Amino acid sequence: MANVAVIGAQWGDEGKGKVVDWLASRADIVVRFQGGHNAGHTLVVGNETYRLSLLPSGVVRGKLGVIGNGVVLDPQALLSEIEKVAAQGLKVTPENLRIAENVPLILPLHPALDRARETARGEDKIGTTGRGIGPAYEDKVGRRSIRLCDLAEPETLSAKLDELLLHHNSLLRGLGAPEFSKKELLDGLLALAPKLLPYAEPVWERLDEARHSGKRVLFEGAQAVMLDVDHGTYPYVTSSNTVAGNAAGGAGIGPDAIGFVLGIAKAYTTRVGSGPFPSELHDETGKLLGERGREFGTVTGRPRRCGWFDACMVRQAVKVGGIQGLVLTKLDVLDGLPELKICTGYRINGETVKRLPAAFRAQAAAEPIYETLQGWSGSTRGARSYAELPAEAVKYVRRIEELVEAPIVLLSTSPERDDTIMMRDPFAG
Repeated sequence: MANVAVIGAQWGDEGKGKVVDWLASRADIVVRFQGGHNAGHTLVVGNETYRLSLLPSGVVRGKLGVIGNGVVLDPQALLSEIEKVAAQGLKVTPENLRIAENVPLILPLHPALDRARETARGEDKIGTTGRGIGPAYEDKVGRRSIRLCDLAEPETLSAKLDELLLHHNSLLRGLGAPEFSKKELLDGLLALAPKLLPYAEPVWERLDEARHSGKRVLFEGAQAVMLDVDHGTYPYVTSSNTVAGNAAGGAGIGPDAIGFVLGIAKAYTTRVGSGPFPSELHDETGKLLGERGREFGTVTGRPRRCGWFDACMVRQAVKVGGIQGLVLTKLDVLDGLPELKICTGYRINGETVKRLPAAFRAQAAAEPIYETLQGWSGSTRGARSYAELPAEAVKYVRRIEELVEAPIVLLSTSPERDDTIMMRDPFAG
C-alpha cells in the first residue's frame, strides 16, 4: 500500500480537513510538512467540531501526529490548541504527537513585524494573517532561526537571540513599531522549554522506520498550490512551498516515499485575502455561494471571495503540484442553480491563454473565458454513490475531469465524514 500526500489545488480552504480525517482513519501516521498556524482545518466528528491549525488531523482519529521540520511552529499557539482540544475530550501528549527537533519557532517579534509591514503597505497589503509566518521563514532562510532543539541549550539560545534581535529590532524601529527585549524573550522561551521538549525528536528516523515496517503515512499539506511561494500568484502567496514535492524536505524523507498525490478542489472557487481571482463573482450568485458554503476563513474568520470553478487554474496546479488524483468537495453547494460556468482559459491584453502567467500585472489583467453547463434541480447532499447524483451533476464532474486532465477519485457531498463517494482508493497507489 502506498503513502498519500494531500495538497490543495486552488487557493486553500478546499475542505482538506474532512478529506484528511477520512483518510487518517486508514493511516498509521499523519505528518504536517509546511506552513504554520495560518492554516486551518475543520473536522466534523459526530456532534463535535474540531478546528485545528497546527495539530495534524490524525490525532483526532487516535493516530500518531508528526509536525515536520518544514513547519514554522508558534509554541504558544500549539499549547493553546492542545488545551482547546483537551476541553473537547481529546488528549494530546508526547505519546501521540511528535515534533521535529529542528523545527523553526515563531517568536512574538515575528507577528509584530508581520503586522507592522502590512500596516506600512497600506492599500497594497498582501492580506497575511498577521501571525508571523513570513518573517519566521525569512529567519530560517537567513540562518538565524531559533529552533526547538535550541531550547535545550540555554547558552546557544542566548547567543542566537542576540543576532535575532539585532536584525528584528532594526526593522521594527524603522517601521515605527515597539522593539523587543532579550530578557523578555529568553525568559519566555526557557519557561516553555519543559513543556515543548518532551515532544521533540529526530522525526526523520521515525518516518524511515515506518517506511521500512510497511506503515501507511499520510502527508498533510496546508494552504494550496496557487499560494505556493514559487508557483502561486506571487506576491499574494504564502511563505512556503505547498506542492507535494515539499513533503520530502519538510518531513525528512526521500521523494520516492511521498506516494500517491491527492489534490483537493472545491466544485467552485474561493480565495481569502488579496490577489488576482479571474473567476470571482461580485453578484448575487457569488454571495449565494458564500452563504451556502459558509465561506469564512477557519483561521481568520474573514469572508472568502467566491467564484466559478477555474479549470484552467486547477489544471496548472495538477501539473506543478504533481497531483495524480483529485477530490472534488462541496458539490452540494451548487444544488438548484439553473446554470453553472467553468473557466477554461483567460484573455490577457487581447491574447487567449490557458495558464495564469507569473507576472503580476498580467495576472491582474486576466479575464475569464467561460463554458456554460446546465445546472440540476435535484439534491447531491449526502450522496454516497454516483447513482444517487442527478445526471447533470455527473456531467459537471466529468467535464471538470476532462478540463483539468486528472481523474476525480473522491467526491465529497457534505461536511460529514462518511458523505463521500470513492472511485479509487488513494492508499492503493
